[in-house]
Amino acid sequence: MSGLVRRVRALPIRARLSLLVAAAVAFAVAAVSVTCWFIVRGKLYDEVDDDLKSSVIELQPEEFRQLTDNCVQEPADTGTIGPRSTQYAQLMRPDGSVCLFPNSAAAVDVTGGDKKVAENPDPGEGVFRDGTDSDGKRIRVLTTAVTIKTGPMGRGVVQDYAFVVALPLDNTRSTLNELALVLLLVSGVGVLGASGAGLAVARAGLRPVDKLTEAVEHVARTEDLTVRIPVADDSEDEIARLSRSFNSMTSALASSRDLQQQLIADAGHELRTPLTSLRTNIELLTRSEETGRPIPEADRRALLASVKAQMTELAALIGDLQELSRPDTGQHADRAQIVAWQDVVESALRRARLRGPELTITADVHPWYVRAEPSALERAMVNILDNAVKFSPGGGTIDVRLTDGVLTVRDHGPGIPADELPHVFDRFWRSPSARALPGSGLGLSIVARTVQQTGGEVSLTRADGGGTTATVRLPGAPTPPPEVP
Repeated sequence: MSGLVRRVRALPIRARLSLLVAAAVAFAVAAVSVTCWFIVRGKLYDEVDDDLKSSVIELQPEEFRQLTDNCVQEPADTGTIGPRSTQYAQLMRPDGSVCLFPNSAAAVDVTGGDKKVAENPDPGEGVFRDGTDSDGKRIRVLTTAVTIKTGPMGRGVVQDYAFVVALPLDNTRSTLNELALVLLLVSGVGVLGASGAGLAVARAGLRPVDKLTEAVEHVARTEDLTVRIPVADDSEDEIARLSRSFNSMTSALASSRDLQQQLIADAGHELRTPLTSLRTNIELLTRSEETGRPIPEADRRALLASVKAQMTELAALIGDLQELSRPDTGQHADRAQIVAWQDVVESALRRARLRGPELTITADVHPWYVRAEPSALERAMVNILDNAVKFSPGGGTIDVRLTDGVLTVRDHGPGIPADELPHVFDRFWRSPSARALPGSGLGLSIVARTVQQTGGEVSLTRADGGGTTATVRLPGAPTPPPEVP
């Protein structure tokens, strides 16, 4: 059985569907055919039984005495003249001996049930059964009690015999056999037709799956993610949903690959400049050692400072790239925890004051607790404040405020042109006016990513009177949630 199941599972889905349809139709047709055969059989037997009931007669005393006095156990030989009778009639004693009627076709084989009727006669009850005659032919038999009225006014009753009548079942059995053959042929044709129809339906129903399979094979073979499966807008069946899901998946994969290629191209472009500068400075130092021509001490210190600054820039760029290379599917559950946002902002403020000692940084920070990854949230806050420090003029002011889950950082720098605002959170995007300043163009991208993962929003707008205002909103509460024991 398990081997058959494995072989069926190994068949193509079309063949399996056709096989299942054929099996279901075969079962239904078989059930209907068998039911129909039994119903017809019951009707035919009911007709025979009705004929048997109508053939039961009430014997007169003279007929009863004549039949019993001239008891015959075998039918008379009619020779070749005239057809032989097709009816059976006989009287049966309780000991099983019989007396045939003159026109009986043959003797009916006696059974125990017939003897019981003769032993315990009940005039109002008859027993139907299938039996055989003395020639071995199949017959339908009705056995009833004999009621003989004798005595004055016919009041006496004699019930010492059973009356057995029968009819041949040749025509009935022939009709049932022909019906069985017809039902078998019709069932076979129905199953074959259902198999063909099931195969046609399977082919039509699986045609979209074939297209989907071809599209998947094409993508696997060529890595062409521009393939789309046409789907009717008003179609809501499973195949349409699967096709839409495939189209969405290929679109997402294509977008992800484009972003990956863009990230690689942008990273290569950003890495090229510090690497080129590093190589140039190191080549100058190496050439000085090889030729024995020492570089002036001031120039040497400037070269080493430049190398150190470029290495620091490379390290920061690699860190930013590692941060952006993490999946965008949200924070890991084991990293996210309840964080005091005000403490994170205070830590970022201390670092910002060290980087911009000439600036005045004012802070109005109120408690707010959020669920976030602490290191990622701190990096985002540092990036926002570094951006404000970078673009603030010497002696300028930066205003920081955290109230009710909204952080605003306002600088008094040149501000961001309106046409550049839509691009400030793009990876590696840098304003033309800021190309000369240090940075990789990834800081605000990291901010946007972290805030989005935390379930918040971030935006940059032009501030009234000049400068830029960064606004960050994070879901949380002014008090930490109670600890779960």
